[in-house]
Amino acid sequence: MFISGGEIAFILFIAIMVFGADKLPEIARGLGKGMRTLKDATNDIKHEITKTAEKNGIDTSITSDVKKELDKVKDDLEDFTGSVKRKF
Repeated sequence: MFISGGEIAFILFIAIMVFGADKLPEIARGLGKGMRTLKDATNDIKHEITKTAEKNGIDTSITSDVKKELDKVKDDLEDFTGSVKRKF
């Protein structure tokens, strides 16, 4: 995310000033629960789509092939950008 440690500390400082130190754990807990609920809902939708596709006889193996190709491209891109980042 290109955020340095100093920027994170500044954001935390502002959050403490706005919400107070006693409210931050509650806010973090609520955000964590919300993110978990969103992730569970996303997984449920994925499973439902996969089950429906398999039930209707749609070939779902293409998704795994596409995912493998995307992962290879992502790895290649990370290798390339890693070498570029080190030079600067």
